[in-house]
Amino acid sequence: MSRVAAIYKNNQRKKLAAKYADKREALREIVSDLKKSPADRIAAAQKLAELPRNSSKTRIRNRCAVTGRPRGTLRKFGLGRNKFRDLALEGQIPGVRKSSW
Repeated sequence: MSRVAAIYKNNQRKKLAAKYADKREALREIVSDLKKSPADRIAAAQKLAELPRNSSKTRIRNRCAVTGRPRGTLRKFGLGRNKFRDLALEGQIPGVRKSSW
């Protein structure tokens, strides 16, 4: 089990990213638009830099929904590899079963 503070911090990052997503996207479009004047693009880049750092989507860490484990997470299921294996062997995950050949 990971630290509760790390899980909480990651959840705060998810909330901030959702809150600022539209604003970030609009500013990013202005910065990348070559038809805009250089002054407008620089101003947009400065506004983008002034946004909270944790509002960036790339700062969110994929974690296991059950244990909070940060590594070895299967994105499709939102579980860590250990919990995925346990739940799959118990038959708790629909459509997943152990392979045999």
